[in-house]
Amino acid sequence: MKDALMDRLKIFLHREDNSTLVGTPASQEEISKAQQRLNVTFHENYLHFIRTFGGAYAGLAIHAFSNGSSLGNETVVDLTLGFREQFKESPFAEVLRTSYAISMDGSGDPIIINQAGKVFICYHDNGEIKLLADSFEELIEENFCEW
Repeated sequence: MKDALMDRLKIFLHREDNSTLVGTPASQEEISKAQQRLNVTFHENYLHFIRTFGGAYAGLAIHAFSNGSSLGNETVVDLTLGFREQFKESPFAEVLRTSYAISMDGSGDPIIINQAGKVFICYHDNGEIKLLADSFEELIEENFCEW
């Protein structure tokens, strides 16, 4: 991820009043185990983010392993496996099988990153998939705004 964006995130997330929005940085062991369990390879931009902030708020809740307390306890593994099971009969089941869920919208629709690093939302009510951003970095750039 670009240094300027990471610097903005660091300033915002390390403010005392935002302490519940940032988690504990992900360890290599957590990352390796999760990638193995999910049978995916996390994209480098997502890895950079979670190694720095853990699960944290960046315009939307980004789940990792140890999330900021305001984000909830669901890990990227929990979200991904849960959505894979919940939507195993849906039109986007195959996409979920090869992707990983990093977040969800207010309606419970999974926000995923596929193996090419593109970010999608999967709408459970109609089975459609929509491209949100060409990369995790672009997703953050489009959604993150300092208050």
